[in-house]
Amino acid sequence: MRITRRGWLGALLAGVLGAAAGFGAPAGAQAQDITVFAAASLKDALDDINTHWQAEFKHKAAISYAASSALAKQIEAGAPADVFISADLDWMKYVADRKLIKPETQSTLLGNRIVLVAPKESTVQLTIGPNFELAKALGDGHLAMADVKAVPAGKYGQAALEKLGVWDAVKDKIAQAENVRATLALVSRGEAPLGIVYQTDAAADTGVRIVGTFPADSHPPILYPVAVLASSSKPEAQAFVDYLKSAAAKPLFEKQGFTVVAQ
Repeated sequence: MRITRRGWLGALLAGVLGAAAGFGAPAGAQAQDITVFAAASLKDALDDINTHWQAEFKHKAAISYAASSALAKQIEAGAPADVFISADLDWMKYVADRKLIKPETQSTLLGNRIVLVAPKESTVQLTIGPNFELAKALGDGHLAMADVKAVPAGKYGQAALEKLGVWDAVKDKIAQAENVRATLALVSRGEAPLGIVYQTDAAADTGVRIVGTFPADSHPPILYPVAVLASSSKPEAQAFVDYLKSAAAKPLFEKQGFTVVAQ
């Protein structure tokens, strides 16, 4: 087949442009980006940390936030991800029991507390303790909580109310939300007079105020485990987990009110 001079020049130009398109950091870096499944309560802290991670290491973490229960179920269903950060030990155990994480990568990352919140303009006053008058404070309203059967924040909240002897008085007045951030929104928008969320979530929303903090011994310890998923083959996944446990990440977590457990 005879190639004309014009055709030869066109082919050469196409080859040069093709090589240029495949050369440089963007394509290579994109291949190394990771996907992180993280509890909804981590959003502010992880968004901040991800910005620092990207600036320092030139890689990005695409972070999907939801209730730990929903994320665990997605992982079980085969959703592609590299790292899982749960808001409780139970849902990490759920995926670990199904051999969906690399066991040697699991560690406990953070601690948190649960608080009772009200809309910013609310004047309600309560002292949280045994048999405190939560039902009376609710009146005809509802107590916003994350799903008490599945979502960690909801389970912690129910455990605390049971321990303090007030669950039976309010169990028919619960407005359940799909995750803790949705719970926070119900209170912030004034759709619920009171709600139970993490201390870190309350600090992130100027539309609410903290009425009181639940005693630490009224519920199981609030711990956030992290692990690399078994399906991940990217070394950046472990590097990201290591960064979360580093001295660089610690003040970013603490700024949002978390207690850093792992270093």
